[in-house]
Amino acid sequence: QVLVVESGGGLVQPGGSMRLSCTASGTRLNIYNVAWYRQPPGKQRELVAEITPMRFTNYTDAAKGRFTISRDNAKNTVYLQMNGLKPEDTAVYYCRSSLGRNEFWGQGTQVTVSS
Repeated sequence: QVLVVESGGGLVQPGGSMRLSCTASGTRLNIYNVAWYRQPPGKQRELVAEITPMRFTNYTDAAKGRFTISRDNAKNTVYLQMNGLKPEDTAVYYCRSSLGRNEFWGQGTQVTVSS
């Protein structure tokens, strides 16, 4: 059974930084495409960033220049480093791992950017 778990969320002031982690049990993340999504209050879930097994990365416009996605295969973890956080970054952040038709989502971690 594969279980994906996000961690690292919380409350941060505007302009601050936060690092989210995505780990998995029951599988090795290094063979998966892994993506971070977020769902702001009252809005649909949206892609933030993604990384391939070969470490190719892709960012949406909202994340470019402020967020960095990376992976540490030894720790079976994918990170999302978020800098320069804005109130509009407030959302539940989800990790999705996918390989072919298989995909696994975590339960999400809340990020709140507020003074």
